[in-house]
Amino acid sequence: MAKTKYQFNPESISYEKVEVNFKTKIINVLKHMASSSVLAIVMVVVLFYFFGSPKERSLIRENQQLVTQYTRLNSELAKLQNVLTDLEQRDDNIYRVIFEAEPIHSNIRKAGYGGVNRYSNLENLENSELVISTNKKIDRLAKSMYVQTKSYDDVEVMVKNKFKMLASIPAIMPIAIKDFGRISSGYGWRIHPIYKTRKFHDGMDFNGTIGTPIYATGDGVIVHCSSERGYGKKVVLDHGYGYKTVYAHLSDYNVKRGQKVRRGEVIAFLGNTGSSTGPHIHYEVRKNNRTINPINYYFNDLTADEYDSMVAYAANTGQTMD
Repeated sequence: MAKTKYQFNPESISYEKVEVNFKTKIINVLKHMASSSVLAIVMVVVLFYFFGSPKERSLIRENQQLVTQYTRLNSELAKLQNVLTDLEQRDDNIYRVIFEAEPIHSNIRKAGYGGVNRYSNLENLENSELVISTNKKIDRLAKSMYVQTKSYDDVEVMVKNKFKMLASIPAIMPIAIKDFGRISSGYGWRIHPIYKTRKFHDGMDFNGTIGTPIYATGDGVIVHCSSERGYGKKVVLDHGYGYKTVYAHLSDYNVKRGQKVRRGEVIAFLGNTGSSTGPHIHYEVRKNNRTINPINYYFNDLTADEYDSMVAYAANTGQTMD
């Protein structure tokens, strides 16, 4: 029930009933609605400013979770970078040293991305510094991993070539220990058996019985298989990597020119051909067409004691057999 309003009339010294017309009622209603609306708007603004909307609160929580995830991701990236750095150090200081290869230059490993700013689209984001920093770390890690992968491809090729090289380098004696009587001459200055003059002996001589098998001391290709003055029947084996071996004064051949042979295959037979004073095998090792002492290349089939005895005996022989 609407309240009746009264107004005091000083002339009649009494309260008179106030009559409110329709227009006034409408104005009063509008004033009430306006004040209520203003109050409601103020309350909403204050509420949203201090507490945020449900959607804003949800976005804030999501943003906080993203920041946490980015922080954790940075920590994991740091661990991965440490692992990759260890692999790079092993690659440069162990694997490439073993295979006599140059380490990868740091400028190649740490090379960045040139040209325009690749992260400009991230600069306006909230927490852009964290996002850009993380993306840079990912890019650097990806580049380093690519370089390291290519390096391991190179190392794999070097490993295969190293196995091939190790199989090719002369590493055994040309005659079995049980088949030769003694070392008749070592490498170095010796007395020539015919001319009795001092002459440099380019290889080692092993006494033996004619027909004793002579073995290839490493993998290679036969590049010479014929008689030659002084050497008699002679075989030259090209091992690659700058190495060649010579087998002279043979009685017969078991190979032909151009044939590929493996270490330990019988390539010829001991003889007494050419300038020889008795049945023996003259054996040379050449590196880049220069003779070197063969005694340093018997490490695959001699014990330490056998090798020491051979070194001592070869050093004391004074006259060659060819």
